[in-house]
Amino acid sequence: MRSLSFLFFVCLSTISFSQDLTTFILVRHSEKAKDGTQNPPLNEAGTIRSSNLAEMLSNQPVAALYATPFKRTIETLQPIAEIQDLEVQSYEPHATEEWLKSLIQKHMGGTVVIAGHSNTIPGLANSLIGSEVFTQFDDSDYSNLIVIVTSTIGQGKLIRLKF
Repeated sequence: MRSLSFLFFVCLSTISFSQDLTTFILVRHSEKAKDGTQNPPLNEAGTIRSSNLAEMLSNQPVAALYATPFKRTIETLQPIAEIQDLEVQSYEPHATEEWLKSLIQKHMGGTVVIAGHSNTIPGLANSLIGSEVFTQFDDSDYSNLIVIVTSTIGQGKLIRLKF
């Protein structure tokens, strides 16, 4: 975990030196409980993964946290919110490029962490980089960590990691 964190921050520090670049960290929500509802919380593995993400980002100042209005996405970002004294803000699961443009302007030079779903995070990433690189994540895969640095929709630089 520490070596991944080191690699992650080396990569971030080399690409996010410009004040006009916004860094997006996109994650699918962590593992969810199977409670038979449409809005389950995280299970134990998901809670651990979310804590690991918060630890990994503990030395990276985060400007904003955005999650869809589901328990599992909010709980994925909650450990980061607690460490960085932020609130998790809500966004619609199928966010538009206009929303992404507004985030670039609002958080210019900062880091924005977005938690979504296996069928929404790939589309956000594709919009930011301007290419259809990502398809829907496998429903059993919770480990994708996508870092995109950009000042303009469609021209982002991509780092794809697993955590």
